[in-house]
Amino acid sequence: MPKLPDLIATLFNQADIRINGGRPWDIQCHDETFYERIAAGSSLGLGESYMDGMWDCEALDQFFDRLLTTHHDRKIRPTPAMLVEAAKARLLNEQTKWRSLKVAKIHYDIGNTFYEAMLDPYMQYTCAYWNRTAKNLAAAQEAKLDLTCRKLNLAPGEKVLELGCGWGGFARYAAQHYGVQVTAYNISTAQIEWAREKCKGLPVEFHLQDYREATGVFDKVAAIGLCEHVGYKNYRSFLELAHRCLKPGGIFLLHTIGRNRSVTHTDPWIDRYIFPGGMLPSVEQLGQAIDDLFILEDWHSFGADYDRTLMAWHANFTNAWPRFSKEYGERFYRMWRYYLLSCAGAFRSRQTQLWQVVLSKDGIREGWKRPC
Repeated sequence: MPKLPDLIATLFNQADIRINGGRPWDIQCHDETFYERIAAGSSLGLGESYMDGMWDCEALDQFFDRLLTTHHDRKIRPTPAMLVEAAKARLLNEQTKWRSLKVAKIHYDIGNTFYEAMLDPYMQYTCAYWNRTAKNLAAAQEAKLDLTCRKLNLAPGEKVLELGCGWGGFARYAAQHYGVQVTAYNISTAQIEWAREKCKGLPVEFHLQDYREATGVFDKVAAIGLCEHVGYKNYRSFLELAHRCLKPGGIFLLHTIGRNRSVTHTDPWIDRYIFPGGMLPSVEQLGQAIDDLFILEDWHSFGADYDRTLMAWHANFTNAWPRFSKEYGERFYRMWRYYLLSCAGAFRSRQTQLWQVVLSKDGIREGWKRPC
């Protein structure tokens, strides 16, 4: 019977990845117990063993591109722990109000200074839009913000609701450049504090509350990077809330990462260390939530731009790391590097998507046209 290292090496070889090979995407093994970690924990074991320094890879983005292109995530038999987590996701609502607070504490509240070093001036933590004129991250993020505003067909004086506003970049941009009034909701204390400071003097109101607590009626509604935290049990109620908050003739823009197939749970490593309770919707899941509620005006896919966005974030993170190494430590550095580059590989392999979906409450009679 083949030994465990040989079995795992064979699995990696199918993706043209070699143990102790000489190419950038090959694994360099420092501790052979990492084979047992992978066998026992699958993707969780792979990520944790990297965080613990058991192996290295010069180009993790290329490693994951190859791994995911060959669908290795579907070839590995689920461990008992994975089956338990999948069962919990089916039986429980992992994205209740109180459970959702965990992701703010673990991920979004770790330090605004840290995120300022990695992100652009508008602190956009969602996919940028690398159009023909965008030469750097800041320009690409402004292009995304402007595209979003034009898709919403914003007009001066309109009232806009933003569900899950992050550091308030969209609210600030829309108020500054399109003259709208924005009411925004978010559960991260650190993000809301930063957003309020940056939006002083603008017609923007921030609420440190869950998106489910939003009230009022608005001309337009936007949710940029929130749907990944909503959960499949809540997609319909999430869209019903947006529908309820829209005036007749209103437009809802949904900006979300998406999956090629429907699941009811997330990657266990991402769930434990990066986005607790996170979940990526599929076309089918969103379609069922939209059914007989909104008119679908546009479904724009530009997931390849997220690869470039993540690589820009990684470059900024790497350049800024000497300022943060003492405070956060080596294990955090390895965790964050693994997170950014594994996600870049996922988008590069086209196993993960980015969608902007434009929905109208009643249908736009003259027809909706995507801005150039």
